Amino acid sequence: MKNDRFGCLGIALIVVLAVSVLLNFVFIASNATHSVSGFAAMGHPEKFEERLVVPARPAKDAKDPGTKIALLSLRGIISAAEPGAIGETMVDDFKLQLQQAVEDEKVKAIVLAIDSPGGEVTASDMIYTAVRGARDTGKKPVVVYMGSLAASGGYYVACGGSHLIAHDTTFTGSIGVIMQGINYERLFDKVGLQMMTFKSGKMKDMLSGSRPMTEEEKTYIQRLIMQTYDKFVGIVARERKLPEDQLRNGVADGRVVSGKDALEAGLVNQLGTVEDAYAKAMELGRAPGSSVVRYESPFPFGRFLRMLGEGRKSSLETQVAAALTPKLEAGRLYYLPSLYLH
Repeated sequence: MKNDRFGCLGIALIVVLAVSVLLNFVFIASNATHSVSGFAAMGHPEKFEERLVVPARPAKDAKDPGTKIALLSLRGIISAAEPGAIGETMVDDFKLQLQQAVEDEKVKAIVLAIDSPGGEVTASDMIYTAVRGARDTGKKPVVVYMGSLAASGGYYVACGGSHLIAHDTTFTGSIGVIMQGINYERLFDKVGLQMMTFKSGKMKDMLSGSRPMTEEEKTYIQRLIMQTYDKFVGIVARERKLPEDQLRNGVADGRVVSGKDALEAGLVNQLGTVEDAYAKAMELGRAPGSSVVRYESPFPFGRFLRMLGEGRKSSLETQVAAALTPKLEAGRLYYLPSLYLH
């Protein structure tokens, strides 16, 4: 009996010790994350770590055998609401990666791998502007490789590249803008509910689902949509050197196209694989045989801790559901293909 008591006590002490170690580990890691954030705030921005993707194969007469091609990825829904690993948002993270590639003298070109259905209008425009800046101001060729999907906002971003490559089975295009809402007025009638609204002007609740939209409101919203659409078409026309009228009367009607059709329409430069993108980047960067490196967050555990601190609950099921059917927020404009809205 005495031995059993000491045995139970020993097990309890081991459990307490294990929990204590775990809590200390979480505390230390959390402090490290906050310290790094503070370090960045003092004017010393974090750097993404480099991971070798393709080793260098420099020629014997290469002037600079240490040249690199930076591989950046843009995956999933483009949204400024998505937290970043280093920056505040995923948009900030992407811009920081571009900045790091531009400032690294060893990086001679950039490969941007896109596998995204698009997303928020403003977030897509911010990333496009950053890509174009790396290409023009930073003087770094940007070769875009489109994976399974580079549609709408994904294609918008791609237009900032120097050379666009798609797989023949890639879904791209979807040049258009969309805003959606739900009218639940009849549902309210069925359950006996009524919305009480006090507003400063007649347009203040124009996206309310508790009542039908007026014709004036529909006209106003459509005008906003077309303003954003005009900008999208203008960028495609300028970057791809295509007549705007040809785009508006053809492929720029919101349709999704295959990589093969995109090539025929002039939306991309060639069909190929990611290896073709590496080769093209080396050609444009005049750096044959360069290594290819991918940028990764130096503190991947930090984001996990931040999610715990904010009390976020997630599961594989909800993550998959969110990826397949992204939740659109009322009042936001999106560059998304219709196949992602149902």
